[in-house]
Amino acid sequence: MARILYLTQIEIDHGAIGCLDAECERVGMRRPLVVTDPGVRAAGVLDRALAALGSREHAVFAQTPGNPTESAVRAAVDAYREGGCDGLVAVGGGSSIDLAKGAAILATHDGPLQHYATIEGGSPRITEAVSPLIAVPTTAGTGSEVARGAILIVDDGRKLGFHSWHLMPKAAILDPDLTLGLPPGLTAATGMDAIAHCMETFMSAAVNPPADGIALDGLERGWAHVERATRNGADREARWNMMSASMQGAMAFQKGLGCVHSLSHSLGGVNPALHHGTLNAMFLPAVVRFNAAAESMQRDRRLQRMAHAIGLVRCDNSGIDLADALRELNARLGLPTGLAAMGVTPDMFERVIDGAMADHCHKTNPRLATREDYLAMLHASL
Repeated sequence: MARILYLTQIEIDHGAIGCLDAECERVGMRRPLVVTDPGVRAAGVLDRALAALGSREHAVFAQTPGNPTESAVRAAVDAYREGGCDGLVAVGGGSSIDLAKGAAILATHDGPLQHYATIEGGSPRITEAVSPLIAVPTTAGTGSEVARGAILIVDDGRKLGFHSWHLMPKAAILDPDLTLGLPPGLTAATGMDAIAHCMETFMSAAVNPPADGIALDGLERGWAHVERATRNGADREARWNMMSASMQGAMAFQKGLGCVHSLSHSLGGVNPALHHGTLNAMFLPAVVRFNAAAESMQRDRRLQRMAHAIGLVRCDNSGIDLADALRELNARLGLPTGLAAMGVTPDMFERVIDGAMADHCHKTNPRLATREDYLAMLHASL
Protein backbone atom coordinates (compact mmCIF):
# COMPACT_ATOMS: atom_id res chain seq x y z
CA MET A 1 0.00 0.00 0.00
CA ALA A 2 1.28 3.48 -0.87
CA ARG A 3 0.30 6.39 1.38
CA ILE A 4 0.56 9.93 -0.03
CA LEU A 5 0.30 12.89 2.37
CA TYR A 6 1.06 16.61 1.83
CA LEU A 7 0.14 18.66 4.87
CA THR A 8 2.04 21.94 5.31
CA GLN A 9 0.55 25.31 4.38
CA ILE A 10 3.16 27.09 2.27
CA GLU A 11 3.55 30.79 1.55
CA ILE A 12 6.16 31.51 -1.13
CA ASP A 13 6.85 35.00 -2.43
CA HIS A 14 9.25 37.89 -2.14
CA GLY A 15 8.37 39.59 1.14
CA ALA A 16 6.44 36.58 2.49
CA ILE A 17 8.05 37.11 5.92
CA GLY A 18 5.43 39.81 6.41
CA CYS A 19 2.78 37.17 7.09
CA LEU A 20 4.61 35.66 10.09
CA ASP A 21 2.42 37.25 12.76
CA ALA A 22 -0.76 36.26 10.92
CA GLU A 23 0.47 32.67 10.68
CA CYS A 24 1.19 32.60 14.42
CA GLU A 25 -2.37 33.78 14.97
CA ARG A 26 -3.77 31.17 12.59
CA VAL A 27 -2.08 28.26 14.37
CA GLY A 28 -2.84 29.62 17.85
CA MET A 29 0.74 30.42 18.84
CA ARG A 30 0.57 33.20 21.42
CA ARG A 31 4.21 33.30 22.59
CA PRO A 32 6.71 31.57 20.30
CA LEU A 33 10.31 30.67 20.92
CA VAL A 34 12.22 31.94 17.88
CA VAL A 35 15.01 29.45 17.11
CA THR A 36 17.93 30.62 14.98
CA ASP A 37 21.73 30.63 14.78
CA PRO A 38 24.46 33.23 15.33
CA GLY A 39 25.01 33.77 11.60
CA VAL A 40 21.35 34.55 10.89
CA ARG A 41 21.32 36.93 13.83
CA ALA A 42 24.52 38.67 12.69
CA ALA A 43 23.17 39.05 9.15
CA GLY A 44 20.14 40.97 10.44
CA VAL A 45 17.66 38.35 9.22
CA LEU A 46 16.50 37.59 12.77
CA ASP A 47 15.63 41.27 13.21
CA ARG A 48 13.43 41.11 10.12
CA ALA A 49 11.60 38.09 11.51
CA LEU A 50 11.12 39.72 14.91
CA ALA A 51 9.82 42.87 13.24
CA ALA A 52 7.30 40.73 11.37
CA LEU A 53 6.03 39.42 14.71
CA GLY A 54 4.96 42.95 15.58
CA SER A 55 3.85 43.23 19.19
CA ARG A 56 3.58 39.48 19.74
CA GLU A 57 5.50 38.37 22.82
CA HIS A 58 8.34 35.97 22.13
CA ALA A 59 11.61 34.52 23.38
CA VAL A 60 14.77 33.86 21.35
CA PHE A 61 17.22 30.96 21.21
CA ALA A 62 20.08 31.88 18.87
CA GLN A 63 22.70 29.23 19.66
CA THR A 64 21.90 26.57 17.04
CA PRO A 65 25.16 24.83 16.02
CA GLY A 66 25.98 23.96 12.43
CA ASN A 67 25.07 20.33 13.10
CA PRO A 68 22.40 20.40 15.82
CA THR A 69 23.04 18.24 18.86
CA GLU A 70 20.92 16.79 21.62
CA SER A 71 22.57 19.13 24.14
CA ALA A 72 21.58 22.14 21.98
CA VAL A 73 18.02 20.79 21.81
CA ARG A 74 17.93 20.61 25.61
CA ALA A 75 19.19 24.20 25.84
CA ALA A 76 16.41 25.32 23.49
CA VAL A 77 13.84 23.46 25.58
CA ASP A 78 15.14 25.27 28.68
CA ALA A 79 14.64 28.60 26.89
CA TYR A 80 11.17 27.48 25.78
CA ARG A 81 10.10 26.69 29.32
CA GLU A 82 11.73 29.72 30.89
CA GLY A 83 9.98 31.94 28.35
CA GLY A 84 6.57 30.39 28.94
CA CYS A 85 6.33 29.59 25.22
CA ASP A 86 3.60 27.65 23.46
CA GLY A 87 5.20 27.09 20.05
CA LEU A 88 8.33 27.53 17.96
CA VAL A 89 9.31 29.69 14.99
CA ALA A 90 12.48 28.43 13.29
CA VAL A 91 14.34 31.10 11.31
CA GLY A 92 17.39 29.73 9.53
CA GLY A 93 18.68 26.83 7.51
CA GLY A 94 17.99 23.17 8.06
CA SER A 95 19.98 23.15 11.30
CA SER A 96 17.70 25.66 13.02
CA ILE A 97 14.56 24.01 11.69
CA ASP A 98 15.73 20.54 12.71
CA LEU A 99 16.76 21.74 16.15
CA ALA A 100 13.32 23.30 16.58
CA LYS A 101 11.74 19.95 15.68
CA GLY A 102 13.85 18.27 18.33
CA ALA A 103 12.78 20.91 20.85
CA ALA A 104 9.15 20.39 19.83
CA ILE A 105 9.55 16.74 20.85
CA LEU A 106 11.42 17.17 24.14
CA ALA A 107 9.29 20.11 25.29
CA THR A 108 6.29 17.79 25.37
CA HIS A 109 7.66 14.23 25.68
CA ASP A 110 9.68 12.51 28.40
CA GLY A 111 12.96 10.68 28.02
CA PRO A 112 16.18 11.12 26.04
CA LEU A 113 15.99 12.28 22.46
CA GLN A 114 17.30 9.02 20.98
CA HIS A 115 14.17 7.29 22.35
CA TYR A 116 12.30 8.98 19.47
CA ALA A 117 14.79 8.21 16.67
CA THR A 118 13.44 6.33 13.67
CA ILE A 119 15.98 3.49 13.81
CA GLU A 120 15.20 3.07 17.52
CA GLY A 121 11.54 2.49 16.70
CA GLY A 122 10.74 5.93 18.02
CA SER A 123 8.43 7.36 15.35
CA PRO A 124 5.21 5.99 16.95
CA ARG A 125 6.31 7.50 20.28
CA ILE A 126 6.07 11.02 18.84
CA THR A 127 2.51 12.11 19.46
CA GLU A 128 0.29 15.01 18.46
CA ALA A 129 1.31 16.66 21.75
CA VAL A 130 4.43 18.09 20.03
CA SER A 131 4.71 21.86 20.16
CA PRO A 132 3.50 23.60 16.99
CA LEU A 133 6.19 24.86 14.63
CA ILE A 134 6.38 27.52 11.92
CA ALA A 135 9.43 27.32 9.65
CA VAL A 136 11.08 30.29 7.92
CA PRO A 137 14.02 29.00 5.85
CA THR A 138 16.94 31.31 5.12
CA THR A 139 18.73 28.89 2.79
CA ALA A 140 17.49 26.98 -0.25
CA GLY A 141 18.54 23.38 0.19
CA THR A 142 17.34 21.21 3.05
CA GLY A 143 13.60 21.69 2.58
CA SER A 144 13.09 20.88 6.26
CA GLU A 145 10.31 23.47 6.31
CA VAL A 146 7.96 21.03 4.56
CA ALA A 147 9.42 17.73 5.81
CA ARG A 148 8.27 15.39 8.54
CA GLY A 149 11.83 14.59 9.62
CA ALA A 150 14.84 16.05 11.38
CA ILE A 151 18.49 14.98 11.54
CA LEU A 152 20.12 15.43 14.95
CA ILE A 153 23.29 14.25 16.67
CA VAL A 154 22.36 12.44 19.88
CA ASP A 155 24.49 12.27 23.00
CA ASP A 156 26.29 9.06 21.97
CA GLY A 157 27.56 10.77 18.78
CA ARG A 158 25.24 9.14 16.26
CA LYS A 159 23.59 11.33 13.63
CA LEU A 160 20.02 10.04 13.59
CA GLY A 161 16.75 10.73 11.81
CA PHE A 162 13.51 11.58 13.60
CA HIS A 163 10.32 11.17 11.58
CA SER A 164 6.68 11.81 12.34
CA TRP A 165 3.84 13.52 10.55
CA HIS A 166 3.31 15.38 13.83
CA LEU A 167 6.66 17.14 13.20
CA MET A 168 5.46 18.76 9.98
CA PRO A 169 5.55 22.55 10.39
CA LYS A 170 2.09 24.07 10.61
CA ALA A 171 3.26 26.73 8.16
CA ALA A 172 6.27 27.26 5.91
CA ILE A 173 7.06 30.85 5.01
CA LEU A 174 9.36 30.90 1.98
CA ASP A 175 10.74 34.37 1.32
CA PRO A 176 13.52 34.27 -1.28
CA ASP A 177 14.63 37.75 -0.19
CA LEU A 178 15.96 36.20 3.03
CA THR A 179 18.50 34.24 0.94
CA LEU A 180 19.90 37.22 -1.00
CA GLY A 181 22.84 37.58 1.38
CA LEU A 182 24.00 33.96 1.21
CA PRO A 183 27.66 33.70 0.12
CA PRO A 184 28.45 31.80 -3.11
CA GLY A 185 29.88 28.70 -1.39
CA LEU A 186 26.85 28.22 0.82
CA THR A 187 24.51 28.94 -2.09
CA ALA A 188 26.21 26.21 -4.13
CA ALA A 189 26.29 23.66 -1.32
CA THR A 190 22.67 24.14 -0.29
CA GLY A 191 21.61 24.24 -3.93
CA MET A 192 23.21 20.84 -4.53
CA ASP A 193 21.41 19.57 -1.45
CA ALA A 194 18.10 20.49 -3.11
CA ILE A 195 19.18 18.86 -6.39
CA ALA A 196 20.25 15.72 -4.52
CA HIS A 197 16.84 15.50 -2.85
CA CYS A 198 15.06 15.75 -6.19
CA MET A 199 17.29 13.20 -7.92
CA GLU A 200 17.46 10.65 -5.14
CA THR A 201 13.72 10.80 -4.54
CA PHE A 202 13.07 10.26 -8.24
CA MET A 203 15.42 7.27 -8.28
CA SER A 204 13.69 5.58 -5.32
CA ALA A 205 11.50 2.67 -6.35
CA ALA A 206 8.79 3.53 -3.80
CA VAL A 207 5.38 4.30 -5.30
CA ASN A 208 4.43 7.98 -5.21
CA PRO A 209 3.68 9.41 -8.68
CA PRO A 210 2.97 12.96 -7.38
CA ALA A 211 6.39 12.93 -5.68
CA ASP A 212 8.04 11.89 -8.96
CA GLY A 213 6.44 14.80 -10.79
CA ILE A 214 7.34 17.29 -8.08
CA ALA A 215 10.91 15.99 -7.98
CA LEU A 216 11.45 16.27 -11.74
CA ASP A 217 10.13 19.82 -11.84
CA GLY A 218 12.29 20.70 -8.82
CA LEU A 219 15.35 19.17 -10.50
CA GLU A 220 14.73 21.20 -13.64
CA ARG A 221 14.41 24.43 -11.64
CA GLY A 222 17.41 23.70 -9.47
CA TRP A 223 19.73 22.72 -12.30
CA ALA A 224 18.73 25.76 -14.38
CA HIS A 225 19.20 28.30 -11.57
CA VAL A 226 21.87 27.09 -9.12
CA GLU A 227 24.75 28.55 -11.13
CA ARG A 228 22.91 31.85 -11.60
CA ALA A 229 22.22 32.12 -7.87
CA THR A 230 25.83 31.23 -7.05
CA ARG A 231 27.32 33.74 -9.49
CA ASN A 232 24.94 36.57 -8.60
CA GLY A 233 23.44 36.34 -5.14
CA ALA A 234 21.13 39.27 -5.92
CA ASP A 235 19.39 37.43 -8.80
CA ARG A 236 15.88 37.39 -7.32
CA GLU A 237 14.44 35.11 -10.01
CA ALA A 238 17.20 32.54 -9.42
CA ARG A 239 16.71 32.78 -5.67
CA TRP A 240 12.93 32.23 -6.02
CA ASN A 241 13.47 29.15 -8.19
CA MET A 242 16.11 27.70 -5.85
CA MET A 243 13.78 28.15 -2.88
CA SER A 244 11.05 26.39 -4.82
CA ALA A 245 13.42 23.57 -5.83
CA SER A 246 14.40 23.13 -2.19
CA MET A 247 10.78 22.98 -1.06
CA GLN A 248 9.86 20.60 -3.89
CA GLY A 249 12.75 18.26 -3.12
CA ALA A 250 11.58 17.91 0.48
CA MET A 251 7.92 17.52 -0.47
CA ALA A 252 9.01 14.73 -2.80
CA PHE A 253 11.39 12.96 -0.43
CA GLN A 254 8.53 11.93 1.78
CA LYS A 255 8.68 9.05 -0.73
CA GLY A 256 12.14 8.05 0.49
CA LEU A 257 15.80 8.75 -0.27
CA GLY A 258 18.74 6.36 -0.65
CA CYS A 259 22.48 5.75 -0.58
CA VAL A 260 23.50 9.38 -1.05
CA HIS A 261 21.85 10.27 2.23
CA SER A 262 22.80 7.06 4.01
CA LEU A 263 26.43 7.96 3.35
CA SER A 264 26.19 11.69 4.02
CA HIS A 265 24.25 11.21 7.27
CA SER A 266 26.84 8.70 8.48
CA LEU A 267 29.92 10.65 7.41
CA GLY A 268 28.40 13.80 8.89
CA GLY A 269 28.18 11.95 12.19
CA VAL A 270 31.81 10.82 11.97
CA ASN A 271 32.90 14.41 11.24
CA PRO A 272 30.18 16.94 12.13
CA ALA A 273 32.20 19.77 10.59
CA LEU A 274 31.40 18.50 7.08
CA HIS A 275 28.54 20.25 5.27
CA HIS A 276 25.63 17.94 4.46
CA GLY A 277 24.81 19.49 1.07
CA THR A 278 28.43 19.34 -0.05
CA LEU A 279 28.62 15.67 0.95
CA ASN A 280 25.49 14.95 -1.07
CA ALA A 281 27.12 16.60 -4.09
CA MET A 282 30.22 14.43 -3.66
CA PHE A 283 28.24 11.17 -3.43
CA LEU A 284 25.68 11.77 -6.18
CA PRO A 285 27.84 10.70 -9.18
CA ALA A 286 28.85 7.36 -7.66
CA VAL A 287 25.33 6.59 -6.45
CA VAL A 288 23.81 7.42 -9.85
CA ARG A 289 26.18 4.89 -11.45
CA PHE A 290 25.39 2.29 -8.78
CA ASN A 291 21.63 2.81 -9.13
CA ALA A 292 21.75 2.57 -12.93
CA ALA A 293 21.64 -1.23 -12.65
CA ALA A 294 18.40 -1.22 -10.66
CA GLU A 295 15.49 -2.81 -12.50
CA SER A 296 13.17 0.13 -11.73
CA MET A 297 15.68 2.60 -13.18
CA GLN A 298 15.78 0.73 -16.48
CA ARG A 299 12.08 -0.13 -16.66
CA ASP A 300 10.88 3.41 -15.98
CA ARG A 301 13.68 5.14 -17.92
CA ARG A 302 14.53 7.17 -14.84
CA LEU A 303 18.06 8.04 -15.95
CA GLN A 304 16.81 9.34 -19.27
CA ARG A 305 13.98 11.31 -17.68
CA MET A 306 16.37 13.03 -15.27
CA ALA A 307 18.76 13.74 -18.13
CA HIS A 308 15.91 15.33 -20.09
CA ALA A 309 15.01 17.53 -17.09
CA ILE A 310 18.53 18.99 -16.93
CA GLY A 311 18.89 19.38 -20.70
CA LEU A 312 21.44 16.60 -21.18
CA VAL A 313 21.39 15.61 -24.83
CA ARG A 314 22.24 11.96 -24.33
CA CYS A 315 22.27 9.53 -21.43
CA ASP A 316 23.11 5.84 -21.68
CA ASN A 317 21.89 3.11 -19.36
CA SER A 318 25.12 3.05 -17.34
CA GLY A 319 24.58 6.43 -15.70
CA ILE A 320 28.02 7.57 -16.86
CA ASP A 321 26.77 10.64 -18.74
CA LEU A 322 24.60 11.80 -15.85
CA ALA A 323 27.38 11.18 -13.33
CA ASP A 324 29.82 13.16 -15.47
CA ALA A 325 27.32 16.03 -15.75
CA LEU A 326 27.06 16.12 -11.95
CA ARG A 327 30.84 16.23 -11.52
CA GLU A 328 31.08 19.04 -14.06
CA LEU A 329 28.36 21.02 -12.29
CA ASN A 330 30.15 20.59 -8.95
CA ALA A 331 33.32 21.93 -10.54
CA ARG A 332 31.56 24.93 -12.08
CA LEU A 333 30.07 25.74 -8.68
CA GLY A 334 33.51 25.69 -7.05
CA LEU A 335 32.72 22.73 -4.79
CA PRO A 336 35.47 20.33 -3.65
CA THR A 337 36.84 17.86 -6.17
CA GLY A 338 36.01 14.95 -3.87
CA LEU A 339 35.96 13.70 -0.30
CA ALA A 340 39.75 13.84 0.03
CA ALA A 341 39.64 17.59 -0.58
CA MET A 342 37.27 17.81 2.41
CA GLY A 343 39.71 16.00 4.69
CA VAL A 344 38.05 12.57 4.49
CA THR A 345 40.45 9.62 4.67
CA PRO A 346 39.95 5.89 4.00
CA ASP A 347 40.49 5.02 7.67
CA MET A 348 37.02 6.54 8.31
CA PHE A 349 35.27 4.26 5.85
CA GLU A 350 34.38 1.31 8.10
CA ARG A 351 32.64 3.63 10.59
CA VAL A 352 30.85 5.40 7.74
CA ILE A 353 29.65 2.07 6.30
CA ASP A 354 28.42 0.95 9.73
CA GLY A 355 26.28 4.08 9.95
CA ALA A 356 25.10 3.89 6.34
CA MET A 357 23.87 0.31 6.74
CA ALA A 358 21.79 1.37 9.77
CA ASP A 359 20.52 4.64 8.32
CA HIS A 360 16.80 5.10 7.66
CA CYS A 361 17.51 5.94 3.99
CA HIS A 362 19.38 2.69 3.28
CA LYS A 363 16.34 0.53 2.53
CA THR A 364 14.59 3.00 0.21
CA ASN A 365 17.42 3.07 -2.31
CA PRO A 366 16.28 1.44 -5.60
CA ARG A 367 19.08 -1.12 -5.30
CA LEU A 368 19.99 -2.49 -1.88
CA ALA A 369 23.65 -1.77 -1.17
CA THR A 370 26.03 -4.16 0.58
CA ARG A 371 29.03 -3.13 2.66
CA GLU A 372 31.20 -3.80 -0.39
CA ASP A 373 28.97 -1.58 -2.52
CA TYR A 374 29.25 1.28 -0.01
CA LEU A 375 33.02 0.86 0.12
CA ALA A 376 33.20 1.12 -3.67
CA MET A 377 31.02 4.26 -3.66
CA LEU A 378 33.23 5.84 -1.00
CA HIS A 379 36.41 5.15 -2.98
CA ALA A 380 34.77 6.45 -6.16
CA SER A 381 33.86 9.67 -4.32
CA LEU A 382 37.28 10.18 -2.76
